[in-house]
Amino acid sequence: MAKFITAQAAAELIPDGATVGIAGMGMSGWAEEIACAIRDRYAETGHPKGIHLKQGSAIGDWGYGNNFIGWNRSKREGGPDTEHGSRGATRLGEAGPGLVGKWTSAHIGSAFTLCDQARANQLESYCLPQGVIINLWREIGAGRPGLLTKTGLGTFVDPRVEGGRMNECAKDELVKVVEFNGEEYLFYPGFKVDVALLRGTIADENGNISFSHESVINEGFAVANATKNTGGIVIVQVEYLAKAETLNPKDIKIPGVLVDYVVQARDPKSCWQAEGDYWEPAFSGQIRKPLKEIEPLPFDERKVICRRCAMELKRGDLINLGVGMPADVAKVVAEEGLIDQLTMSTESGMVGGVPSALPSFGSAYNPEAIITPNEMFDLISGGGLDMTCLGIGEVDRFGNNNVSRMGKRLTGPGGFIDISSTTQTVIFAGTLMGKAKVKVGDGTIAVEQEGTIRKFVDQVGQITFSGQYARPGQKVLYITERAVFQLIDGKMTLIELAPGLDLEKDVVSQMGFRPEISAELKTMDPGIFRETWGGLAAYVEANSK
Repeated sequence: MAKFITAQAAAELIPDGATVGIAGMGMSGWAEEIACAIRDRYAETGHPKGIHLKQGSAIGDWGYGNNFIGWNRSKREGGPDTEHGSRGATRLGEAGPGLVGKWTSAHIGSAFTLCDQARANQLESYCLPQGVIINLWREIGAGRPGLLTKTGLGTFVDPRVEGGRMNECAKDELVKVVEFNGEEYLFYPGFKVDVALLRGTIADENGNISFSHESVINEGFAVANATKNTGGIVIVQVEYLAKAETLNPKDIKIPGVLVDYVVQARDPKSCWQAEGDYWEPAFSGQIRKPLKEIEPLPFDERKVICRRCAMELKRGDLINLGVGMPADVAKVVAEEGLIDQLTMSTESGMVGGVPSALPSFGSAYNPEAIITPNEMFDLISGGGLDMTCLGIGEVDRFGNNNVSRMGKRLTGPGGFIDISSTTQTVIFAGTLMGKAKVKVGDGTIAVEQEGTIRKFVDQVGQITFSGQYARPGQKVLYITERAVFQLIDGKMTLIELAPGLDLEKDVVSQMGFRPEISAELKTMDPGIFRETWGGLAAYVEANSK
């Protein structure tokens, strides 16, 4: 039966060199109060040191958030401390280098202190695909040797490229190329887990864990099972305690038989539902929010790009929307009144509703269903998505897209590799140049000041999507505010030009390579460059025939 302890006592249970598994996305699932106690213990005693932190998703925040006035008040009154951008896994780097010795994750960008240490080679940093890590927990828990998949072939995760290593001191081999039934696969071996550090909403007296206020039903069960079945301990932070046998059995997401220790947070604000919301009941199914309450996008080049992405949709599609600009496609669909004709999703397990953009990415307003990320990545890996819209970091002449490591900025792929390698229609969305000033309106666009960051380059710094490994028959588009490109026979081909622009001056000369120019070059729909559009329904109807 689970023991109920303080966060400080939980911190003392973690030995030096332990492999520590965590689950969640953003702030959902993150045991903030325990993490602060671990940080403080390390600052005072130098222990635990050299832990190997294993996580599937970005855990932390990007400096966004609502309700920070009340949160900062709790800091002054002696509650857990926070400030913009300081929550999440970054807590484990706040006392300086040494606490974390190795760090394996799909997405590391929001843990700023640990990223700084990785850049300085003060810890070993590795990034693997999100779906791989999330479902590797399940393989470990089931006693299987690891995960066999094609996910990652041809990308920086492939051991023939970089093997997922994100810095110079990273030397471990976390993935192998193998042949099975005459085909090439990647094999990700399992490992022993010493500690699971998890969070739910409610624990009953027997240690059963409910996720009732969580927006994401994260992979906590899989991490707990992997930990228990390899001889480790499971620690769960919760917001509330309940009497034994008073919770609905169907609400229990981690059974008490897998839980060793429970910490009730002394301040509920260390149990944020998402990065930007302490609790939004429309995320976790307690209410359905009127869509008119969801703010439309302001009219600018970002909205133009999202509208052009939405023009590829058809009725009945199951769509994945990635972090950043792609998530805002949902707002365009909502504004155009077509939410009921399409089903949008996120890799965190949201199905239906309107996916939230940052600062609460991974959650969704009014979801029809919330499944676990394990289940969602099974759907994704099997080819169950009709379309995905993901971001652009830098793109090269071969159609390779890098979103995982931009110069000294370490980010990781998140679910990018899993999703882009198996979805039939893949859209990469972003501006043609970074830091440019453009004017949109009256059906045209004009470049008022050219940008300083070139996104279409001769060769990407890291391969997160491999144009060479694009699936046969896969439609791959690169949509910007100035032009639309398509990967055709392995070549970047310009197929649409924005109204009002000069092909050579405003597009080609701003690229690090000369794309193929389609013999049937079209003009992007002028309607999407007007403040009021209303034209999406016609495209969805035409695509659906």
